[in-house]
Formats: sequence, structure tokens, C-alpha cells
Amino acid sequence: MGKKGKREKKGKGAEKTAAKMEKKVSRRAKKEEEDLEALIAEFQSLDAKKTQVIESSCPPPSPRLNGSLSPHPEKDELILFGGEYFNGQKTYLYNELYIYNIRKNSWSKVEIPNPPPRRCAHQAAVVPTAGGQLWVFGGEFASPNGEQFYHYKDLWVLHLATKTWEQIKASGGPSGRSGHRMVACKRQLIIFGGFHESARDYIYYNDVYAFNLDSFTWSKLAPSGIGPAPRSGCQMATTPEGSIIIYGGYSKQRIKKDVDKGTLHTDMFLLKTEGAGKEEDKWAWSRLNPSGVKPTPRSGFSVAIGPNNRSLLFGGVHDEEEEESIEGDFFNDIYFYDMGKNRWFPGQLKGPKSEKRKRRRGRQAEAEGVDDEEMEKQQPQGPVEVVKEVVTEDGTVMTIKQVISGPAEEKEKSESEEEEEDGALGQQVEPCPRSNAMLAVKHGILYVYGGMFEVGDRQFTLSDLYSIDLHKMEEWKVLVEMDPKAQEWLEESESDEEEDDTEGAEGGEEEEESSEEESEDEGGEEQHPSVQPGEEHMDYLSRTEQYWIKFARSNMGPDAKEKKVVKVAHAMAKTFYEDSA
Repeated sequence: MGKKGKREKKGKGAEKTAAKMEKKVSRRAKKEEEDLEALIAEFQSLDAKKTQVIESSCPPPSPRLNGSLSPHPEKDELILFGGEYFNGQKTYLYNELYIYNIRKNSWSKVEIPNPPPRRCAHQAAVVPTAGGQLWVFGGEFASPNGEQFYHYKDLWVLHLATKTWEQIKASGGPSGRSGHRMVACKRQLIIFGGFHESARDYIYYNDVYAFNLDSFTWSKLAPSGIGPAPRSGCQMATTPEGSIIIYGGYSKQRIKKDVDKGTLHTDMFLLKTEGAGKEEDKWAWSRLNPSGVKPTPRSGFSVAIGPNNRSLLFGGVHDEEEEESIEGDFFNDIYFYDMGKNRWFPGQLKGPKSEKRKRRRGRQAEAEGVDDEEMEKQQPQGPVEVVKEVVTEDGTVMTIKQVISGPAEEKEKSESEEEEEDGALGQQVEPCPRSNAMLAVKHGILYVYGGMFEVGDRQFTLSDLYSIDLHKMEEWKVLVEMDPKAQEWLEESESDEEEDDTEGAEGGEEEEESSEEESEDEGGEEQHPSVQPGEEHMDYLSRTEQYWIKFARSNMGPDAKEKKVVKVAHAMAKTFYEDSA
């Protein structure tokens, strides 16, 4: 009794501390949000001028991260909404709606009157009701200089059949936040976690809310048991039985003035209901201890539900925090979690069947359908860190780390077998390591769009689109290649005057117009032939990797020597795409 009483007292004390912190953050953030509310209202007045639905074919969307990519519940389409882009000096937020036609491999932009305000780090969930609905909750808006934040607590629904946005106003919902997670579970939307940040303070959440899709009412759940610590950016998935799984995430806490310590969570929990999914059901937390090969610690990973009762995790970053800097190890691997067996295992590319035959020559034939347990046995006990240096002609050295979770070394092979494998797999393409990408699964095929990675102090925001058949796991397909001309990076300058807020945060239309003008101005540069690397480079540069040549040229300036451009492209492509072995 004594120990139980102490635990309850300690729990209540933690709740009081969290409540005080939330009030403190709320007070300090109030003025910031009032300033940004006026800016958001101005953007909404611009959106209100749109009076009809306009759908038009368009090029692939501009580079972005922290948007949402959702499968249409009835059509072979993916729905992209929102996101952000940072060019080194200014932050752009979007509320554009794009539709990707899977069969035609084409994009269209849909302009709908009165959309939700511009945002990123929100959550979206689709339900098949009335021809399909896309539900959107929360997210954040940032000032152009990225120093002020507004966290939304609004709920919207896009009626896909009629192409109309509707804001659902219901009391009792979660506080403003971003980085939370939301899933559709039976006839409810379940929201967990997230964070709220102002210029000086922040708070992470571990509360759970349910929105009933029939009564349009919110309820705050009070599960029994010990649940996850406050966090954002976790994996949240629903089981066929209506339970919810939480894995990983990120949080930070202040250890002393102006010093924060980040935590990469690797624990796993199950949120289960005793009833039939009704509002008044009792929920309970319990801890999961899965078997298998778990993902290496990371944040910024992306998640989706795959076939065969499996959830999946893609990419992310592991930040190594130094005293004055943060260096990140980015990933492009896939991990599956089998919800029925409570087991993690890494996704391994098998290669096309024709290449499998080549690899089997000279050794005993292995079963093509290796099951999950055998795949796990082939994995190493820990990740392999690959450190490579990119050295330019002027002596600049960029150190890039990549952590590979796959096997560092297979069973012994003859030299001829290794050569055959190198020839078969060397030309395979895959998404470069990244974090904060957007994922969707449709008909068992995983689609990966955008995201970002960093090299030194520079951030590369992506606009490429890849797909892989999760049933076969043979190879990645490039649907939209990275466009080097879409990359812009402006170095910070203290002497730069602060530009008009509307121009910076507007994002969408103004940015597109300016980028079109830049493309026209740079037409001459596009016309001259691309650099042809020497034979020694062509050995391993695949079609996608050769885009690094354009990438390097567009960012090194017109005065860069062709030889230097090729050398930088050579090094970057090798760093990001060559097999770690």
C-alpha cells in the first residue's frame, strides 16, 4: 500500500508539473501566435477569393518535407497536402493540394475554395465514407525567418467526391500542436502526442484524444496502465482488432539554461480497448517487447501500413549532438513490424529474378522465397557506420556519415560470385538517405516522396518520387527524378534586410511564379550539353546518379570548371548511392 501510494503521488506530481509547464508555454507563445494569426488571416483572405474548383495538369510539386501523402480510398491516386521548404534564409509553408495519378504517372493541382491555412507537420487520415474523405488535424505555421511558430488545433475534412473543404468546429479537442500522430480506428480518429514550441519554451505531449466520425464529438481518453513518455514523431499504427501501436519518437528537455538534451525513444506500447470501439470504452496501455531486428535509433522517420498485417518505417536521421553543432546520419532503409507476430525485421532488396539467377551461379541454389525468420538470421547484430569524405579541387573536405543496417558481410563467396553480384546490383537505384519524407501505400506498393538530407550546414530538400512493390521487394523504381534546378540555397547574411512577411510565407503561388521566371532566365544554361564524365566514372554512375552532375553544376555557379563539377558530382553520387561494401 505504501509503495502504491508513493507511485500515485509521484504520478500526480508529474501531472501538476506538466500542467504548469503548459500554462507557461501558453503565456509566452500567446503574443507570438497573435502576430502570426494576423498573417494567417491575410493568407486566408487571399484563399477566400477562389470561388470555384480548378483542376489542372502540372509538373511534379516543388521540393518539400513534412507534408502528408495519402492513398485515395477508392481511386488509384495519391493525395499530397501541405508541407514546408527552407532555402537557407526563408521558410515557405504550403496548403496546396496535389493529386498523383498512379496509372498515368502524372500530377494535377486542385485549387479548392476556402482550404485550410498553410501548414506543415500536420496529420492526415483517409476514410472511405461518402466517396472518400481526407481528415486533417493540427500542424504548424512558421514566420518566414523560422523564429516564430503558430500551432494549429483545427480539424478539417476534404470531401473527395465533391472536392470541397469543410472545417469541423467541435469543442473539447487537443490543444494546438505539431509532430503528433493520427490514425483512423474503426469510426474514430485517434490522436497521440506531439509538441508545442514558442521562441523560448516547448512542451511535449503524451495525451490521447478520440474524434467520433458519427457524432462529430471529441473525447479525451484516460487509459489505465503506464503509457509512453511525452514525444513527437513516433510510429502509430492500428491493428485489425482495433488496437493501436506506438513506437519510438523524439523529445527533448531543458537540462540547464539554454541547453537542451534530445532523446530518441525506442520503446513500444499497445493501446487496447476492452469494448467494441465505442466512446465510453475503457482503454489500457501495456508495454510491448518485440522480437527480431529492431530499427536503429532515429528520428524523422516516416511510417505507413503495408500488406500482410505489417506496419513499416522508412528513413530518418540519427543526430550526434556536439557542443556547438549537430551532425546527422541519414537513413534510407525499411523496417517492417509484423503486428501478428510482434516482430521487427529489416526489408532487404532481393533484386529482379533475372539477376537472382546470375547470383546463384557457382553456389547451391537457395530458396527464392526466404521467409522473415531466415531474413532475420542473416542480419548482423548491429548497424554498420560508413564514413566517407568528399574532397573538392579547392581542398574543401565534407565528411558524410551513413549508417547501414543491412549486412556488412555475407557468407564467404568466390571472387567470380562477387563480381557477378556487383554487376547485377551495382546499377540498382534507391532513394538517397533522408528524413521527413512523405509515404503512402496503395495496392501493396510503397511510394516515397520528398524529404530532406543535410551535407554540412546545407539542407537539401527533395522532390523525387520512388516506389517499391512490398510483396516482391525486388527493386526501387524512379517515378520522378530529382531536379537539381529545384535546389536553392542562400547563405545566411547578417546584412540582409528582412523582407516582407507575406512574400516569404506565401510560398505556393508566388514561389512557383518566381521559379518559372528563374527557369526562363536560365534557359541558356540548360541548352548547352551536359557534362560527360570519363569512362572511369561511367562504370558505377547509374541514370539517377548522373543527376548529381546537374546538381553540382547548378549549385557551383557558371564559373566552376567542368572538371571540378564532374569530380564533385562523382564524389557525391558515390557517397550516397554506392553499395557500402
